[in-house]
Amino acid sequence: MAIATTNPVTGETVRTFTPHEAAEIDRRIGLADAAYRSLRATTFAQRGQWMRAAADIIDAELDAVATIMTLEMGKTLASAKAEAAKCARAMRYYAEHAESYLADHPVEAGAVGAKAAWVSYQPIGVVLAVMPWNFPLWQVVRFAAPALMAGNTGLLKHASNVPQTALWLDTLFTRAGFPEGAFATLLVGAAAIEGVIADPRVKAATLTGSEGAGRSVAAIAGRELKKTVLELGGSDPFVVMPSADIERAAEVAVTARCQNNGQSCIAAKRFIVHTDVYDDFAEKFVARMAALTMGDPMEAGTDIGPLATEQGRDEVEAQVADALEKGATLLCGGKAPGGPGWFYPPTVVADLTPDMRMYAEEVFGPVAGLYRVGSYAEAIEVANSTPFGLGSNAWTNNPDEQRAFARDLQAGAVFINGMTTSYPQLPFGGIGVSGYGRELSAEGIREFCNIKTVWVG
Repeated sequence: MAIATTNPVTGETVRTFTPHEAAEIDRRIGLADAAYRSLRATTFAQRGQWMRAAADIIDAELDAVATIMTLEMGKTLASAKAEAAKCARAMRYYAEHAESYLADHPVEAGAVGAKAAWVSYQPIGVVLAVMPWNFPLWQVVRFAAPALMAGNTGLLKHASNVPQTALWLDTLFTRAGFPEGAFATLLVGAAAIEGVIADPRVKAATLTGSEGAGRSVAAIAGRELKKTVLELGGSDPFVVMPSADIERAAEVAVTARCQNNGQSCIAAKRFIVHTDVYDDFAEKFVARMAALTMGDPMEAGTDIGPLATEQGRDEVEAQVADALEKGATLLCGGKAPGGPGWFYPPTVVADLTPDMRMYAEEVFGPVAGLYRVGSYAEAIEVANSTPFGLGSNAWTNNPDEQRAFARDLQAGAVFINGMTTSYPQLPFGGIGVSGYGRELSAEGIREFCNIKTVWVG
């Protein structure tokens, strides 16, 4: 894929970029390595000052960077602004909490025959971040903020269709006061990743992306014996039980499915509804999905913009067509409009069976699969029937069911009576083919630390 900004509203290439050559890649890795040696010696207070300054830059330039994101991948301008604001909040959160998350953890000295003993969390060095286009600012910042506050440095290999966002991030942290090279973009294609991971100055890698990309990075890093954190795809269940607030569940379901034009790993994708409330939920949900306005994401009244790539739109179209050819029922949407751009309408498909692609595959667009179940046990069986395990939703006001869902849903997160999302305060990540390791919270900042035992006799 060429490194280029292509407007998904029109399909026209706006600007192309020349990839960094080997000498420039080597120079940037060298700067990151040197910056690590400097940054690790600074105090949390100093790093926090710089991190807050970076948040201030985002606030000051929010409209500009949001416009870049909307131009490059088609999210609505309102959601792009919300994404940028969320990044600033996360930066301030880690500026405030990093020191406590990484404070030495004392151990009872007598139990280990020592005068003193503790666990220390120390940075490991340069970390490569391979990031996707769907949340082009947030995905990067949720790695960069904790990594830099821990004293690590970062190199960003961003998706090739969001180069202007990548270049805006390239200078963000240096402008805020961090040492030159503390965080920098490598403007390269996927073929360059192996060489960067293999470089002895790079100590670890984190990737958010597809299962295939995750397997590739994990294999390379495994060969080099380097730590990885992978956040991969998801096909999150959204289970609705009879005791749920059906009106509220249907309302949230639309946002949970269509946020970011349906292109979110933690979007609810499979709506599993108890037969006692299935008809009521389906009627309310389909009506709301059909009422969404699809159009130019720069316009204030638009709910759904285009998908980010032509390939992505074609894949969603093929998945829906496969289901309909095999007997599924189309409740709304289901047909891409004519004309320019990579649009696909909000769509609901019911009566899905295991022989259909939509049953087991992730659908990365505003398409919901609707499933009728007759019991809690059947709901869990359908919810856990895919190899994914990122997020999950359960809607019930029965306390026993709430505890059971928290136990039985096979996922990295269970949200009950609310939409799955990410918070700096909570760890984020998946199981199964949705990846491993955690981002955010204390667990996330410690992923790229040397968890060091100290024993004093």
